[in-house]
Amino acid sequence: MSKSEMMDKYLDAYEGKISGTVICEAVDSAFGIDLDKAPILKDNAIEGSTSAPGKLSSREVIDLYLQQSDEKQTGPVIRQLINKIFGVNLEGISALEGAKISLYSKDQWIVHHEKDLFVVHTGIGDIDVKIYPTTYFIEKTGSAALPEDLQQLLLQLGYTYNEEIGSYYYSNPTGEAVPDSFKGKTMQAIGKVVTESFATL
Repeated sequence: MSKSEMMDKYLDAYEGKISGTVICEAVDSAFGIDLDKAPILKDNAIEGSTSAPGKLSSREVIDLYLQQSDEKQTGPVIRQLINKIFGVNLEGISALEGAKISLYSKDQWIVHHEKDLFVVHTGIGDIDVKIYPTTYFIEKTGSAALPEDLQQLLLQLGYTYNEEIGSYYYSNPTGEAVPDSFKGKTMQAIGKVVTESFATL
């Protein structure tokens, strides 16, 4: 069962009204992600609210969005809402299961397993990203460098090697969060190398 399916099961089993608290608990239960710690995206102005988004808790912001929505609150709809409010792509995260990729974002590990091979580490506000090998990869291959084919794929996406941090690094020139499409291309590049060269590691 995928993490998205686990979240759906949690929500389906809940008999009361879906609220910000219920959604936060469902996300924590299925994904191990604490939305209370996730920063709220700046461009999400809450219409009709007397408080600025920065003064509201994550649960209160979700509640305000739920009040404004006429849609049935299904798992897929709620996951889209979470992405809109926090920039946390739960569908994408669910797809990472078994991909051997660790993801650190929103000041917490989003996906992290002992035998993952590479780390995707996003900074504050998801404005920048760095890619580096895990300790497990280094121990198994004897190399602290990313594979040459992965280096080339990352360079094509706009990453550069940053010697100071010892990682391949990308910073969005607009100063805004890196878009989901770019994150997806990054994950596809890493996944391609894992599948072709390190599937048995």
